[in-house]
Amino acid sequence: MRTRVVVGGALVLLAALSGCAAMPAPTPTLPSRVAVELQQLRSDVAARQVEVHLTNGTDAPLTVGEVRIDDPRFDGPSSRAIADRVSTIPAGGTVDVRVQLAAVDCDAPHDGTATVVLELVGDDGTTEVEASAPDPVGFLAPLHARECLQEQLTQAATVDFTGFSASPPGEPASLELTVTPTGSGSATVTGIERTNLIDFAVPGDDEVYPLDVDVSAGDTEPVVIEVPLVPFRCDPHAVQEDKRGTIFDVEIALDGEPGEIELFVGDELRGRILTWVGQWCGFGG
Repeated sequence: MRTRVVVGGALVLLAALSGCAAMPAPTPTLPSRVAVELQQLRSDVAARQVEVHLTNGTDAPLTVGEVRIDDPRFDGPSSRAIADRVSTIPAGGTVDVRVQLAAVDCDAPHDGTATVVLELVGDDGTTEVEASAPDPVGFLAPLHARECLQEQLTQAATVDFTGFSASPPGEPASLELTVTPTGSGSATVTGIERTNLIDFAVPGDDEVYPLDVDVSAGDTEPVVIEVPLVPFRCDPHAVQEDKRGTIFDVEIALDGEPGEIELFVGDELRGRILTWVGQWCGFGG
């Protein structure tokens, strides 16, 4: 039998059996010395995933089936990235369960509160418990703000990386950025910031490459910008361990208010760019 409880709260669900008076259901709780928190690794950013970090401080293993995050900032529950998987946390051990985030709900405030629902698996069946989910780094509120800003931007224009041309060592490559107006709004795409792996082939040490693309209501013609790139660093492990080197912060302005969105080049362009960096730096195949 599956029951559900809010840990630390006074809510008790009543089980109703047909033809019988309602009886109080058992009140399972998250086991003592078991802790839950949310994390986001650099490798999770592009895929919009997070880690439910579970710590088992008990003397016995803990088996967890379904894992999901309930948060008013998202349009529905966020569930395991790999469905139907079961995780066993050894006594005194930890496990990170990867969860795929649902789409953001931009009618919700940025400073919402998340809870994690865990399906605990035991010899007598499964029990569902709900626990508060601390976000110690505070990544969820900025993520919600960025994605809602990007959603607002799409009313005026879409911004995408649409091509890449590699270059010989010592010469700049070209990353193609396309701004496609919708004809229904206005915005400015002001600049693009370098990453921990990629810099811009321009004089000086500016971290932002200016774009200054103004979009007005009625515009529909795409604007294509060729952004000149050079590697920011050439140590091999920077490429081999890359997690965010091809995720760019793009600076925009909506209604005169500045902001930033994150823009990933996509898996196909990422592979080509990392190959180019290796060859440009002299350690690629």
